[in-house]
Amino acid sequence: MTIIEFIGQLSIGLVMIGATIGSAVGIGAVGQAAAGAWEKEAREGKALNFSYIILMGMPLSQTIYGFILVLVGLTPLVTGDNPVTDVHAGTLLGVGLAGGSAEFFSAWMQGLIGAAACRALSEGGGKGLVFMIIAMGIVETIGLFGFVFLLMVLP
Repeated sequence: MTIIEFIGQLSIGLVMIGATIGSAVGIGAVGQAAAGAWEKEAREGKALNFSYIILMGMPLSQTIYGFILVLVGLTPLVTGDNPVTDVHAGTLLGVGLAGGSAEFFSAWMQGLIGAAACRALSEGGGKGLVFMIIAMGIVETIGLFGFVFLLMVLP
């Protein structure tokens, strides 16, 4: 195995790096906003809103997309059905960078929308959850497209 082949195989891991960091950042953003909203609700003697948990879990899906992309991308390389050559290395680097970026930014932005949704639900008496989920779903589509489109170009 040449160094170029090794880098090609290693670079598909960039998808998981971007996906997991993006999910963690997104979940963290929603979690902080949810904690603030729960504190406000508790102080006011209101029941704590479970909807924030739903919003908090949404950025996790990008990690799943990233894992599937890595699994599908690496399986033929590991089994020997389609070994990486010098020709594939650049493609795998491109898939790693594009996939990692798509999942990272999708999860991060989904988290920011979820954080704003927690604040809006808290201030608005819990109204509008469906609209918040739709807004988060729209940015989810970027991660989904990044996942599906890159599956189609894997060597």
